[in-house]
Amino acid sequence: MKKYSSFSSFSKTVQPYLYLLPAFVFLAAFTHYPILRTFYLSFFRQNLSATKKQFIGVSNYILAAKTPLFWEVVGNNLLYALGIIPTSLVLGLVFALLINQKIRGIAIYRVAIFYPVVIPMAAAAMIWLWMLTPTYGLINYYGRTLLGLPDINWLGEPRLALWALVAVGIWKRVGYYMIIFLAGLQVIPDHLYEAAILDGANAWKRFWKITLPLISPTTFFLVVMAVIDSFQAIDQVYLMTHGGPGNTTNLFIYYIYLNAFRFFDMGYASTVSSVLFAILLGLTILAFKFLHKRVHYE
Repeated sequence: MKKYSSFSSFSKTVQPYLYLLPAFVFLAAFTHYPILRTFYLSFFRQNLSATKKQFIGVSNYILAAKTPLFWEVVGNNLLYALGIIPTSLVLGLVFALLINQKIRGIAIYRVAIFYPVVIPMAAAAMIWLWMLTPTYGLINYYGRTLLGLPDINWLGEPRLALWALVAVGIWKRVGYYMIIFLAGLQVIPDHLYEAAILDGANAWKRFWKITLPLISPTTFFLVVMAVIDSFQAIDQVYLMTHGGPGNTTNLFIYYIYLNAFRFFDMGYASTVSSVLFAILLGLTILAFKFLHKRVHYE
């Protein structure tokens, strides 16, 4: 009887982990192993056309540090992140606040704002590529006919190309951020706003003292996700600019793609991937350090 009792207790302890085992295996095979393999390959010189790889230590990292194009890519991606993160988050919150109101036809507005999220990035990039065309694109057409502006080569002008991609990224992401913010807004109890109104608090004070603190967990989550997402852009770069003009829109993932599958230098591509991993890890740690302590979970 004691043996059966001990076996039953052991099975109850092990059973939850058996349910989780498929997820652990999947993560180990498709997430953890590729990360470790990437770090391993970054210490080798390996060309896909060669049969053997050569250990070169940190030479790839030294090469990256001495390559001007690498630092240009870092600067491009930082500008892209600075352009897309605050704007898309603020617009997502503004739309969520507006959509959270009880107005007629609210479902239509929700679908209209969220619809770009469900469009594949490849299709969205082709739509915007057509809209930004200098001669017959819709943006230049209306700028020329309504405002009398000259045609602008949005994707061919070095000073504008990156910001055109930023605009596309904002348009694509705002709907997702709106939905997440909306979920956070709808769990705030109404009696808090009613009490604040009785105390004479205006709309701005209610937003600053009630809404913003209570959606801080949602905001923190979206900030971390937006930082990671802003360093993973490749679809619109590949389809709209190919990193040009003059590498002004060459971002991290596209730079990795070029070195891995155009130049077949897997060692250097793994090095850049490792640097990107370190940057994202550092930014995530900073977000947890400076933002997480301001999060209110009560």
